Amino acid sequence: MHYDIREVEAESLTITLENGAIEKPKLTHFHSKSFRVLKNGFWGVFEGLVDDAEGLSYAEKNAIWKGDVEILEVNSNGKFKLKPKIDPRDLSIEEKMNFLKEIDKRISTSIRRVGYIESFKRFEYRDALGNEVCYVVPRMGISVVAIGKGETLQFISKRLMKPGGWEKLDHVFELVDEVNEILPKLLKAKSPPSGEMNVLMNPELAGVFIHECFGHAVEADHVLQGASVLIGKIGEKIAGENVTIVDDPTIEEFGFYPFDDEGVKAEKKVLVENGVLKSYLHSKETAKKLKGKPGNARSEGVAFPIVRMSNTYLAEGDLSFEELLEECKNGVFLLGSRGGETNPATGYFQFSAQYGYIVKNGELSDMIRDVSLSGNLEILKDVKLGNEIEFDPGFCGKAFQTVPVADGAPMVLCKAKVGGA
Repeated sequence: MHYDIREVEAESLTITLENGAIEKPKLTHFHSKSFRVLKNGFWGVFEGLVDDAEGLSYAEKNAIWKGDVEILEVNSNGKFKLKPKIDPRDLSIEEKMNFLKEIDKRISTSIRRVGYIESFKRFEYRDALGNEVCYVVPRMGISVVAIGKGETLQFISKRLMKPGGWEKLDHVFELVDEVNEILPKLLKAKSPPSGEMNVLMNPELAGVFIHECFGHAVEADHVLQGASVLIGKIGEKIAGENVTIVDDPTIEEFGFYPFDDEGVKAEKKVLVENGVLKSYLHSKETAKKLKGKPGNARSEGVAFPIVRMSNTYLAEGDLSFEELLEECKNGVFLLGSRGGETNPATGYFQFSAQYGYIVKNGELSDMIRDVSLSGNLEILKDVKLGNEIEFDPGFCGKAFQTVPVADGAPMVLCKAKVGGA
């Protein structure tokens, strides 16, 4: 009978300034254990701060059915601690609020929000095979949202989120400068053109595309549920030869983790190599069924681990921004993301960019606003790629669980449908 035990203790502090007024700082503490017992092909689960023998007994009693679950057995042991250079817990809440006030003071619009988050997670795992792992990882983040009033309401948002300590916030004022530069221009921007055309996506928008359209389709639980456009396509060419896509939890971006929530050591996983689909993302269960490699099971708190992305990125090409504009010739250059919708079962997507520019004869022209683009994964078969990757952090929701992730990409030139948001 297989079992595993997870213990998670987490502390987090969030502070928000709304139009210069500080909301009450929120300090939370979470500590719990999760027990899973695999019996007759069915998981029995129990959550609670009890000793191991008691928790496993309750979990076994909850294995009330027969199923077909099997897991791939792996060996993994180790300890990891990410030590911040400047521990935010050494700063008072007043010092942190003063830092946020300084950020807020520099934002040039009257409607604005500044958010701060710090978290420390301690994770321990042990199982029936004798595997034992533990880690401690801190995370820091600042988000800025600014809203301007013109002919229409327009907003722009930026965020800086990293694993590590207070030192990771060094470049936050550069985000504020960018917001102050773009928002007044955005209020005077024009409506976008419509139709299929050349689209140059900046790294943030291209990263969202890779995460939402490709990443969810390559999660093996979606594959097993019949909800992925990539079912049965391992070894097939699904993109151009210049396309390589990677999921790498070992990069110290916001989706970083040293071990997944099934105790498997984190490893870089090449999903697409030179256009060929090489792998799905796996838990121990999906890896057993699809002959894959586990290491991508994640959970929020001590919820049941499911297949998730970490730091997912499209590898860079060799074209400069100027060369991409020249290749684009006529079309649009779109920046940032305001959300959208995707369907991993079909590969269809529709996103709204934060703003963009008309491209005429290889040069940037008028700014455009309220712009969306749509298409499907087929666009990966003909893309031109920039020579520098940038990562954008965020939180990804799936099955009522939220985990930190990062999306990465270079500039991407493709052909897609453009219209008003």
